[in-house]
Amino acid sequence: MADTEEFPRQTVLVLGATGFVGSRLVEMLTASADFRPIAASRHIADRLSLAGVETRRCDATDPDDMREALTGVDLVVNCIAGSPKSMAVATETLCAVSRRLPPRRIVHLSSMAVYGGATGVVDETTEPVPPVTGYAWGKRASERMVREYVRDGGDAVILRPGCIHGPGSTQWTARIASLLHNQRIGDLGAAGDGYSNLVYIDDLVSAIITALVRPDISGGVFNIAGTDPTTWNEFFLRFGRALGATPVPRLSSRRLALESRVVAPALRMAGLAARAIRLPRALVPEAITPSLVRLWRQDIQLDVSHANSRLDLPHTPLDRALTASVHWLATRPALSMHAVRPMRAGDTGARHI
Repeated sequence: MADTEEFPRQTVLVLGATGFVGSRLVEMLTASADFRPIAASRHIADRLSLAGVETRRCDATDPDDMREALTGVDLVVNCIAGSPKSMAVATETLCAVSRRLPPRRIVHLSSMAVYGGATGVVDETTEPVPPVTGYAWGKRASERMVREYVRDGGDAVILRPGCIHGPGSTQWTARIASLLHNQRIGDLGAAGDGYSNLVYIDDLVSAIITALVRPDISGGVFNIAGTDPTTWNEFFLRFGRALGATPVPRLSSRRLALESRVVAPALRMAGLAARAIRLPRALVPEAITPSLVRLWRQDIQLDVSHANSRLDLPHTPLDRALTASVHWLATRPALSMHAVRPMRAGDTGARHI
């Protein structure tokens, strides 16, 4: 008899597997000896099949598709993104089908956006404060459905990540890098003194994997962010240095207002025009929207003590995460090695303009 016994891997259905979080989750589950991911999405990428990952095409708003996707599955992670309505309908469909084909656990990804305009230190019991965006509404509606599923006897956990950055992030890595390279953001003064609540992608995925199997957390809700209380100003400065986009400028509130109130609407119209004539979206510069300006100023800090104690939440040091991001950005066509250079000795990283 062999000294060791092999146990079958637990199957994990990843809904939204072609997105930023879902694709990294599939990669890390594949590398684990304990799990076998099944990648589900409306548009399954061929590269997943080539990597030997089982794929299932699934329109998550369609009960028949969801029923087929859930067949024979042990665990589920809901990483679906989209419009507020589509996110809510997909979650409603998942919970309805799961009542008849119950997986052992669902891990549902929500967002810190559910707190709206709340300020100060916020824990998982904090109520939302206006303004609450449409995106936040979709996330809150989805959370209600998951909680109802738990009340009906299902097993589910809700995670509320902050701003997810790292390799693969178009929003909080590629976009910010582009703005830094073009010196459109930097030290924003009081307008950038809000806490960033960043979470590195691999730290979030590790928390998801722990939440899949940790006992006695069913029905739990967890804020997910780093423990380093970094302001947006500090993040922009350190990221700019890592990119070699130095000196990082100091920008006035007047210029930021011009960007968000005048330039952003014009760029939005340019983006719509580019889409209409099928030009690459990358040709249109990134917009600094009013919602971004509000977020950078918002004095909100996620309390992650609950996740630290129950999920053993890992925390990758920011500089190490930024180094990984710079290496990833250097492989992107839109940001060549000429544009992305590591910080060199003697770079000061700040100046006044």
